[in-house]
Amino acid sequence: MNIVKLNKLGRLTALISFLLGTLIFVIYFLTSAGEWAMVGLGYVVLAKVINLVIFSIIVTQAFVNKSDRKELFKTSGLMLLNIPVVLFYYWFAMVLSGYMLIRFVNSTPTVLTDINIVGCETKHIDKLGIGEGTTVWVGITGDCTINMDYLSDGKRVKENVVGYTTRGMGERVYHDIDGRE
Repeated sequence: MNIVKLNKLGRLTALISFLLGTLIFVIYFLTSAGEWAMVGLGYVVLAKVINLVIFSIIVTQAFVNKSDRKELFKTSGLMLLNIPVVLFYYWFAMVLSGYMLIRFVNSTPTVLTDINIVGCETKHIDKLGIGEGTTVWVGITGDCTINMDYLSDGKRVKENVVGYTTRGMGERVYHDIDGRE
């Protein structure tokens, strides 16, 4: 194979692998949808096979073609740079899977105060105005449910937020505070 084309193929493969992997990771980060985590894992396996084949051809050619060795090793090094990126994305995805990102929105006709989120990890929100919302990161410490209680017109109201979660089940949740227990 032509060395110029081989270098171009290796660099293009590294770039496309990085861009597609980053796109999948960003979508997972923004949605926390487990489906995108599965897409990401499948993509890593496929990209690994493709990159390994091209990387092996480039390294083999580097040993065969001494005059082009430096350029071929540069290309193979560029391809290897995706490995720490994948490891970082994997680590960050594991961190995210340990949290419930809960968007609380006050849909009641009153201002809510002294809002306690209880379950995996205890959190507190001082006040939510009518129609106001806030996002809370709740760490998942083990098997647990997530509930809340708050004051509405001086009355303590309790609501279930998440029925069951455990380590690795982190996701984004929208909870409409409706005033019903």
